[in-house]
Amino acid sequence: MQRITVILTLKLNQQKEQSEQGSRVSNRPHNYKKEEAEPWQDNSNRHSPRPHKEQYRPQQQDYESESFNTSNRPNKSNEDNNEGWQTVGKPSRQTHKVPKDNWNSYKLPADEQQYSNEVEVGARVEPSQDELADLSRACEKLWDLDLNRLVPGKDYEIDCGEGKKVYQKEDMAQGSLFTWVSDDVFRKPTYARFLSLLDNYNPHQGSKEVVTSEEKQEQASFIEEISRTAPIKYLHKFLASKGITSGSLQDFKRLLTSLWFDLYSRCGTSGSSSACEHVFVGEIKQNSEVSGFHNWLQFYLEEVKGNIDYQGYIFPRRRGSTADSETQLLTIQFEWNGVLKSVSSTLVGVSPEFEIALYTLCFFIGQEDNHIQIGPYAVNIKCYRLGNQIGSVFPIADS
Repeated sequence: MQRITVILTLKLNQQKEQSEQGSRVSNRPHNYKKEEAEPWQDNSNRHSPRPHKEQYRPQQQDYESESFNTSNRPNKSNEDNNEGWQTVGKPSRQTHKVPKDNWNSYKLPADEQQYSNEVEVGARVEPSQDELADLSRACEKLWDLDLNRLVPGKDYEIDCGEGKKVYQKEDMAQGSLFTWVSDDVFRKPTYARFLSLLDNYNPHQGSKEVVTSEEKQEQASFIEEISRTAPIKYLHKFLASKGITSGSLQDFKRLLTSLWFDLYSRCGTSGSSSACEHVFVGEIKQNSEVSGFHNWLQFYLEEVKGNIDYQGYIFPRRRGSTADSETQLLTIQFEWNGVLKSVSSTLVGVSPEFEIALYTLCFFIGQEDNHIQIGPYAVNIKCYRLGNQIGSVFPIADS
């Protein structure tokens, strides 16, 4: 009798154990699988965004501080200590960092900084009568003068993935848009100074911006640096010929600074936006839409940090045309911090000075629609005004 009791007790305990194990298994997601370590390629000369799909989705209060100090978002102190970015839902791993060798010096007064030598282009920056009469010819000249434009396959590589229609919700990209970008790109003076501007803004639309004295120095030093390049020299001579600015370089630099960095009201909040923030950095509306964000360098930086989920390129209107690794005018779809940008167009690999010159020229000389030719691309530069400021400006591929 005692033996039977022991056997029954053992069986009951065994059944209880099996029941508890089954309960634990049933609580797992249906698609649960043990996470495996993924290899991460290290290449000292290239910055490679890691493939990811897990995205940090910030709440409104997260935008109200200068950095996102949450457990799901890379901590800025980690970035400064080169401890690597952490992607949500994946173990932390070391990744490539954008060289920031000179960024601290950009915060010094502009007249105390060192700049590149003036570009020797001579008469090439003098606009011809044909160019003064034809915006498209002038824009094509800017393309030719962009000596800092990158070469696909040499300076960077992209993987466009598969194309899609705007209304398609499927993610057509297996990984990130950028496969790698050369370290040398981030040491180019105009690129480095432009990159140092991108973390100066609060992306939550409607939040009042606070511009520090150091940020003003970064703005001034960026304008000073690009004023030494061929596209900006050409822009100055063009606008002076039209009477929009004087021949004084100082007056011209003040015009550029005001146009791109002066704060204005958007969504009813004064001092909450600027041309630079909207066009290049991007803003997130209160109705959870991404607005602006038309710069490839900002896209790359956010993709490296794990804040961008690239979802494929939008099919061009012209049938039979597809995007590939050589394409430098892209229309894409992505999520930024979990918020969808269903259609966004950008010029890939162009220099910061080229974009500033192109968009400034279209703002002062053009209309809302500016159908032009730049290099191999037929483009409509769409330009929206907010009084005497740039509301938005971006390229659209012409059919």
